[in-house]
Amino acid sequence: MFRLGRRPGLMALAAAALVLAGCSSPAPDPTVTRTPTATPRPSGSSAPVAAIPWQPGTDTTVLETGLDAPWSVVPLPSGSALISERDSGLVRERLPQGGLRDVGTVPGVVHQGEGGLLGLAVQDKAAPSHLYAYLTTADDNRVVRMPLTGVPGSYAIGAPEPVVTGIPKASNHDGGRIAFGPDGMLYITAGDASNPSNAQDVASLGGKILRVTPEGQVPGDNPFPGSPVWSYGHRNPQGIGWDSRGTMWASEFGQNTWDELNIIHSGSNYGWPVVEGIGGDPKYTDPVAQWPTDEASPSGLAVVGDTVFLAALRGQRLWTAWSTAGAAPVTVAPFFDGAFGRLRDVVARGDRLWLLTNNTDGRGSPQSGDDRLIEVPLVPAVGLKHPG
Repeated sequence: MFRLGRRPGLMALAAAALVLAGCSSPAPDPTVTRTPTATPRPSGSSAPVAAIPWQPGTDTTVLETGLDAPWSVVPLPSGSALISERDSGLVRERLPQGGLRDVGTVPGVVHQGEGGLLGLAVQDKAAPSHLYAYLTTADDNRVVRMPLTGVPGSYAIGAPEPVVTGIPKASNHDGGRIAFGPDGMLYITAGDASNPSNAQDVASLGGKILRVTPEGQVPGDNPFPGSPVWSYGHRNPQGIGWDSRGTMWASEFGQNTWDELNIIHSGSNYGWPVVEGIGGDPKYTDPVAQWPTDEASPSGLAVVGDTVFLAALRGQRLWTAWSTAGAAPVTVAPFFDGAFGRLRDVVARGDRLWLLTNNTDGRGSPQSGDDRLIEVPLVPAVGLKHPG
């Protein structure tokens, strides 16, 4: 049974969960509730004009070295950035002038396989009061928030407060990305925890993208009353982001055939384990782009305007996807093929990208200085027209 932080109507939520538990697998097609969202701003405080397609430039800069199995990086308006290290549960600060210091260890982190301290997020990017974290514990995957105090060079985290608990855990397929949408809600990617049946069971939090308030309550306009489930039928969803039109994008690990880039709609079923990649079955929502698993294994995702960037682990490259007016079809191209090894995260930092390598996680081949935080400039995409 999942639990949500600071939520009213616990009995109603429990009743809803019991109703959902009676659903057979696969679940019937839900009634989709569309949620109006505020007009988002391009990623980064000084991001390029949204309508222009972008690609990474070649003038890269190594900002930091010596990170240990890093997983997520969150730039702060102060000029600092916070980085999670999966295995140790440590949060590190990248100082505005460069250099690293330890902020603190998140209590309760249990590393096993792909689990540990995973995604980080802040709600108010202008003046963040809490650091949100997705972590694996002895019993579950969960999201907590911790008071964030101090200034550059002295940031500290306080005691964790549960936001969502009871997300299935396993040594593989733990999901783990969290991000605040343009509607102010917290979105969470949850893997199927190596149990494919979780994905089609809307009573389970596994194999889903979840949506809750910053305190962990279920919004009234979620597609399944009383449930944090936003979309389902996912195997191991990863990075999420929103373009200038409010379209939500998500990357997803496939099994043996296809990795995916999806446009996410409220209440939609993305097909796993019945479908992997583009299946053409109208009961399921197909990805807008797919790759063989040895070319991608996409983890972190960033959106600048209408351009989507995906950090690839097994593929050891940065994939760029240019959409057509914020929708399919998309044009994709790879960059930095093999240059940095495995890429775990990509974030927008003004008119630049930050890439987080992941060669020390036990699956990579560490290079000198690994793992590294790398800065990449953005330049207009060559040969692409205004997306309109």
